[in-house]
Amino acid sequence: MLTAPEALTAPTAKTKAYDATHHGITHKDSYFWLKDAGYPEVTDAEILSYLKEENAYFEAVMKPYEVLTNTLFEEIKGRIKENDESVPWQKGPYDYRWAFAEGAQYRTWYYRPRSSNVFGGEGNWKTLFDENQAAENKEFFKLGALSVSPDGRYLAYSADDNGSERFTARVLDLETGKTLPDTIEEMSGEIVWAADSKSFAYVKVSKEWRPFLVLYHRLGNDGDMVVFEEKNTSFFVHIRSTSSEKYLVIRSADHVTAETWFVPLDRPDEQPQCLAERRLQHDYYVDHSGTLFFVRSNRDQQNFCIYGASEDAPTENHWHVLIEGSERRYLHGMQAFDGFVAVEDRIDGLDQIFIWRPDDGKQGGSGKHIKLPEAVYEVGLGHNAEVGQNFLRLNYSSLTTPPTVFDYDLTVEELTLRKEQEIPSGYDKSQYASERLLVTARDGAKVPVSIVYKKGWLKNSGAPLHLYGYGAYGLGMSPSFSASRLSLLDRGFVYAIAHIRGGDEMGYGWYEAGKLDRRENTFNDFVDVARTLEQDGYAAAGGISISGGSAGGELMGAVINQAPGLFKGAALHVPFVDVLNTMLDADLPLTPIEWPEWGNPIKDEGAYKTIAAYCPYSNIEARDYPPMLVTGGLNDPRVTYWEPAKWTAKMRATKTDGNLLTMKINMGAGHGGKSGRFERLHEVAEEYTFLLMCFDRTNK
Repeated sequence: MLTAPEALTAPTAKTKAYDATHHGITHKDSYFWLKDAGYPEVTDAEILSYLKEENAYFEAVMKPYEVLTNTLFEEIKGRIKENDESVPWQKGPYDYRWAFAEGAQYRTWYYRPRSSNVFGGEGNWKTLFDENQAAENKEFFKLGALSVSPDGRYLAYSADDNGSERFTARVLDLETGKTLPDTIEEMSGEIVWAADSKSFAYVKVSKEWRPFLVLYHRLGNDGDMVVFEEKNTSFFVHIRSTSSEKYLVIRSADHVTAETWFVPLDRPDEQPQCLAERRLQHDYYVDHSGTLFFVRSNRDQQNFCIYGASEDAPTENHWHVLIEGSERRYLHGMQAFDGFVAVEDRIDGLDQIFIWRPDDGKQGGSGKHIKLPEAVYEVGLGHNAEVGQNFLRLNYSSLTTPPTVFDYDLTVEELTLRKEQEIPSGYDKSQYASERLLVTARDGAKVPVSIVYKKGWLKNSGAPLHLYGYGAYGLGMSPSFSASRLSLLDRGFVYAIAHIRGGDEMGYGWYEAGKLDRRENTFNDFVDVARTLEQDGYAAAGGISISGGSAGGELMGAVINQAPGLFKGAALHVPFVDVLNTMLDADLPLTPIEWPEWGNPIKDEGAYKTIAAYCPYSNIEARDYPPMLVTGGLNDPRVTYWEPAKWTAKMRATKTDGNLLTMKINMGAGHGGKSGRFERLHEVAEEYTFLLMCFDRTNK
C-alpha cells in the first residue's frame, strides 16, 4: 500500500464537542466546527488555516512526483487540439461557431451574416464574445448563457467568476459594440429573450442559492417584472424557450416532481399557464413546434411516454399518447421540430435516436431509429438551433471512438460526418478494445459494466484496473470516450465503468432501485462488480483503484467503509460524504430539494436510521483504509467544502493504517474544480499521478 511520507507531518484538525438529537437518537460530531457559521462567506481564520495546511501537505506529498505529473499533463494536453473549433450552426440572422486560439484557456465565439451554406467559406467572421478577455485576471470563469436577441442586435450573456454558481448578466449592443448599463446580479445564468428583442427573462437566486424567482428585464429599465415565484423551498426553478421560440417555459421541480408553466414570448406580460399541476412523483418535460405541445411524462409509465396537446387545449386532461415507453424502452429526452420529434431513446440499456413523424394515415404517427456505426456507444441530441432545419445534429462516441458530430439528413436518411475529435499527438483506434459485461449482484440484479484496455492486455496478468462509478439522480454513465484516459490505458491499466443502480442506464426503475431506502443497492452493486472483476481475472486481488465525484464521491466513501481491503486506492472528488448532517440542515439551499433523493431525516425516523446506517462520514471506523486523494472547492454550493474537510480530518484521526491520505481544496473554485481547459487537465494529471503512486508505477 502507498504509505504517507515519514518526513512529512500531516495536518491535524482540532476536535470540538458537538452533538444533536433527532428521534431520541444523539449523534456526535467533533469536526462540525469546520462549517463556517457565515457560509456562503468563509472568513473563519481557524478554518481557513486548516484548509491551507492541508493544501500545503498535498503540495509537499506530490512534489517528488512533479516530473511525472508534468509528463502526464503534457501527454493529456497533447491530445487536445489547441486551435480546436466547433461545427458551425445557423440561427436567425447569423451563422455561429466557437474556437479556441492556440494556448487559450477559454473559447472565443464568432458570428457572421447568415450564408446559404454554413459550411462554405471562412470569411467575414466577427468576434461575438471572447471568454479569455472576460476571464482575464480572474482565478475562475464560467460562461452561463450567451444569447442573441431575435432581431440580432443585442447579446445578453451571464458569467460566474468565483465558482459559486451565482451569475451576473450583462448586455452588449452588437451594432455599436458597447456594453449597456443593464446589469443583473445573483441570477442562475439562464436567459430567454422576448420576441420584441427589448426584454428578457431570467431567474433570481436566493441568498441560500436557490433559483426561485422569474423576472423580465426590459432594457434601460430599473424595475423588473415578476413573472413567477416558487415559494416551496424544495423546488428549484429553471427557464428556457421552446424549440419553436414561441413560448417561455418555466419548470419548477425537485428530483421527482415537476410543474411546468408557459408564457407566450410575444406577450410576456400574460399570466403563466400551467400544463399539469404538481402531484407527487409526476415528472414531465415540455417542448413545442407548430401548433402542438409535446410532453414527456411518467404519469402512465415509469420509463415515460410522449404526449401531444393542442395549443388551444394544452392542459393534462387533453394530452394524447404519441410514443409509448415500456419496461425495456426508456424515453429519456426529446426535441420538437417542424414535422417531427427527435427522441433520445434507450432500449435494454443501449442508446438510440428515434425520429417520430405525424403520419396522416396512422393513428399517433410513426417513426424509426437511426442506424449508428457501432454496437456499443453513447449518442445524444447535439446543438439543433432551429425548429425548421431539415437535419438532426447528433453527438456520438464510444469507449474507443473520439467524440464525433454527425448530421442526419432527414430526406435521404443518411449520416454525414461533420467532425471527429482530433488527437494531435496521435491515436490509433485499432490498438484498443472494449467489452460489456453483466455482473450478478448479491440480490440477483444484472449490473452492466463497460471495460476498455489497450490490446495486448491479458486476463490474470495482474495488470492494474481502475473502476469508476456514480449511481445517483438517474444520471447514467454512458460508455464514452476519454482522451485523458489513454494515459492510463497506455500504462497497462484496464478502465471499467460500473453502471450501478441509482443511475438510469437500464431505465427509470434502475434509478429508483438506488435511492431512499434502497440506496445501499448502489454501494453493493459497486462492491460486487469489483469482486467479480477480481474473480474473473480482470484484476489481481487488491488490484483495483476507484474514483467518483460528488454523489460518486459518496459512493467512494461508502464502499471503502464496506470493503476497505478490496481497493488499492481511492480518489474522492468533491465527495458528498456527510449525508446525515447535510440532510438534517434545512437551511442549506440544496437540502430540501434533495429529500426526495435521500429521504428527510428531520421528519422521518426511518429515513434518519437509513441514512445514518450508510452515511460515509458517520461510519468511519478504527480500521485500515486504502490510500486516498480527496478534493473540494471552497465556493462549491453543491457539495460544501466542509464535507471533504470533515471526512479528511476524521478519517486521519480514526484510521489505524499508515496509508497516504491527502486533500486538495481549490480556494477559488467550485463544484467543477478549476475552469480553464488546461488547468482542468492538470488536475486530471494529479489524479493519475496518485493512481500510479498507489500501484508503485510512477516510473512507467
